[in-house]
Order: sequence, then structure tokens, then C-alpha cells
Amino acid sequence: MNRRAFLSTAAVLAGAPSRVLIVEGPSKHPPGTHEVGAGARLMQHCLAGMKNVSGVAADVVTAWPSDKTALDAVRTVVFIGDVFPPLRMAESERIMADLGAMMKRGCGIVCIHFATGLQAADLPPSGDHPLLHWMGGYFSTGGAKHHKSVARVFPSVTITPAAPAHPICRGWKAFTLPEEPYYNNYFGPDGNRMAAGVTALATAMLPPEAPKSEVVAWSVERGDGGRGFAVVMPHFYKTWKDDDFRRFALNGIVWSAKLAVPKGGVRTDAPDLMAFGPGALEPKAR
Repeated sequence: MNRRAFLSTAAVLAGAPSRVLIVEGPSKHPPGTHEVGAGARLMQHCLAGMKNVSGVAADVVTAWPSDKTALDAVRTVVFIGDVFPPLRMAESERIMADLGAMMKRGCGIVCIHFATGLQAADLPPSGDHPLLHWMGGYFSTGGAKHHKSVARVFPSVTITPAAPAHPICRGWKAFTLPEEPYYNNYFGPDGNRMAAGVTALATAMLPPEAPKSEVVAWSVERGDGGRGFAVVMPHFYKTWKDDDFRRFALNGIVWSAKLAVPKGGVRTDAPDLMAFGPGALEPKAR
């Protein structure tokens, strides 16, 4: 499939299944880290192969669709890239306007790893941004003055479910692996407390030399009826091999589309990482 292609208006009118739009943004990271192209195709493959959730179709694009009728059919949009992709893609203002309309009608939004990030150049001094409201929080980086999140690779970190009753936490358990879970993420001006409707889904004790419970994934149920999900991993492409992480991420995408997450979480076969890109290789030094 051409990754620039998108479902046609005819497909929308024909009653297509629940649509997930996966947007692959720019990235300059070395092989094995981020791997936004491979990660996007892997998510598409896993969503197509879910064993206990049906009626979902995912499209991967590298350019924002121009067909507004097709955008009207999207149940949730998933971003993967270096920094929140709409801010680095061509026609950024048009994309943000389209997203605003989609969020207003209750569309879901999901950001993966660095796609949760906003830099100083993207923000007013207050730190306010539509992403804060659409997704409930963000990774504040790049010299932002209002708040400083932390990006650091750990040789071993344990990710623990924080909301067992939440559908996104179904069917996965704590997992330990090398990763770069951003911490001290930003949730708003009220002492960095989460707003109403925002739920911490996963935590890690970070940093190891002065550990405290840090939120590394969260969700929001917005007043417009939409849902947002953020997970500040995976930095390493091979993290997708971990069954618990993969189930967690797929649960979040399914939930954001307002589909039922099965009791035991989304079930998929373990993907062959090499089928989607070179990132199964060990990452090279930056």
C-alpha cells in the first residue's frame, strides 16, 4: 500500500469499518530507535490481525489527507514521529485546523513516544497548547520555559499498570526492559496535577538514583466526547516484541476509537519486526 494513499470518499460512503489513521511524522533518529516508518506499519499490521477485535481498518500516511469527507470517517488518529508530527509536517496550520474539527466531533487521538512532545518553539510561555486538552498532557522538551520533562535511556526500567480497572490496562502485567520512558511529563498549570477526566495508566520509579512514581502513560475522556491516549515509549523498536507493551499500546488505540477492549486485552500474534523495517537490529550510537 502506498503510505501516502488514504481511503477514498467512495469507501466512506460505502460504509467502511472503523477507521484508524496512523500518521508517520518525520524522524532523524538512527536505526533501531524510534523507527517511525516501521512502527507505523507494525501498528497497522497488528490492528489488522487482532484476534478478538474486528471491524477495524488502519491506514498509514506520511502526508496529511486532503479529503475532508474521508477524515470525517476516522475514529481515532495515531501519531508517531519526532515531536508532535503536525507541527513538523507541511501545511501545519491546515492540519491543526482539521484536527481541531475532528476533536470537536469526538475523534480520538493517540501519541506514541516522541510524538507526545512539544518544544519551546511550539508553545507560548504559559505552556498551553491544543494537545494538552486533546490528550490530557504532553512531554515538555526542547528548552520549554514553563516545565522541563526528562528524556533518558535506562538499561532496565519496570513499567507498572496504574489503573487496573481501566480498559487500557486489561490483559497486561508489569514488564521490565531497556527503554527511554519520558518522565516529569506536563499535565497543566495547576501544580502539574492531572485535570478531570485524565487517568494515569502506567508508572515507573524514576530516576533510579532518586526514585519516585512517574506517570509514563495516560488517557483522557474529554468534554467533547473524544478520548486521548499517550504512551511515552517505545524508544527502541525492539520493544514492540514485548507482548505486554504491545497489548497495552493496542488496547489504547482500540479504546481511543471508542471500541470495546476485550476482558483480557487485545490479542495478536508476535510480529516479525524485520518485516516492517531494519529496526530489529541493535541501535547505533547517536
